[in-house]
Amino acid sequence: MQYDLVFEGGGAKGSVFVGALQEFFARGHTARRFIGTSAGAITATLMAAGYGPEEMLEAVNEKLPNGKPRFSTFMDIPKKFDDPDIHNSLTYAIFKKVDIPFIPQLVEGVVDDRIFDALMKIDAYREMFSFIERGGLYAGDEFLKWLTEKLNAGGRNLGHTTLSEFHDCTESDLSMVASDTEAKEMRVLNHRTAPDCPVKWAVRMSMSIPFVWQEVRWQAQWGPYLGEDITGHTFVDGGVLSNFPIDLLTSRDAEVVKIMGDTDPDEVPNLGFLIDEKLPVEGSGEAEIEEGSESLGDGLLDNIKRLKTIRRIRCLIDTMTSAHDRLAIEAHEKEICRLPAKSYGTTEFDMSDARLQALINAGRKAMKEYFDHQ
Repeated sequence: MQYDLVFEGGGAKGSVFVGALQEFFARGHTARRFIGTSAGAITATLMAAGYGPEEMLEAVNEKLPNGKPRFSTFMDIPKKFDDPDIHNSLTYAIFKKVDIPFIPQLVEGVVDDRIFDALMKIDAYREMFSFIERGGLYAGDEFLKWLTEKLNAGGRNLGHTTLSEFHDCTESDLSMVASDTEAKEMRVLNHRTAPDCPVKWAVRMSMSIPFVWQEVRWQAQWGPYLGEDITGHTFVDGGVLSNFPIDLLTSRDAEVVKIMGDTDPDEVPNLGFLIDEKLPVEGSGEAEIEEGSESLGDGLLDNIKRLKTIRRIRCLIDTMTSAHDRLAIEAHEKEICRLPAKSYGTTEFDMSDARLQALINAGRKAMKEYFDHQ
């Protein structure tokens, strides 16, 4: 049977999709349309590029030479910042206002620059600078590198395609959700709305968890969005506004049709892959330190997550997202497979092999039970 598929966001918890898709493909099902947010956008894109469950399993199991998961590189500290970015930053402006005693004003500027240059060579300081100036601790460059490799693998050569070119090459109807913080709007990125936007950057925008990864600025060469010039607009994780956009597959509203096309939503059934943090994962072992816990950690991310203000903001975002999607989820409950992910963290990209396999197994079991009860 053919389905329209929607994948929820959830960061590292998205590995549960691999198990669910193993069962989906094992039953001979296919997909007509793909839409996702954050981790869901990654899965939707790989599926639209022709990835099957075995290739996806290889991707999530990929290891570095030191034995760590390739996914652990996604938390990459920015290597450098351009001089204009530094000199036009609030951080630099405040630093320049500090008066260093006993240093003649004539040479104080030179001393300031040398001190600042020295600070920018320290990983923790670049993390802090990135957090303040770019809205996130990590660059996301390693994720882009990984996604480009995967889209080029197997002779696909899709790593540098635009959304329009991707559609022409694959004939797949792919959409992903991102949040435009400049316009305060949800943007649905596909070959109809933003044909000149690179696929990899569309995914990068959709998965840009606030405070974790840097915001993405829309580039002029990416063209307009539905005819609107949005050059310079900043984008973050689509989950800020809609983490489970199943309503985009079902609505006949004129605005939705303009975004999603005139495909008959009732022609094929929908299937939602929903990550449920309340459902336990059998064999997951000891839970990792909860995000935002008071436990001590060595990295700056651990310290940032313990700040009460950041924790409150993250909880507020989660609440707003849940409220936005709840009605749609309740209306389409029979078209949704709930995938267990209790005790797994959104940024747990370095989870052990045992925890990863337990999550994948739980996804397959949940999908099997879903189909068995249809």
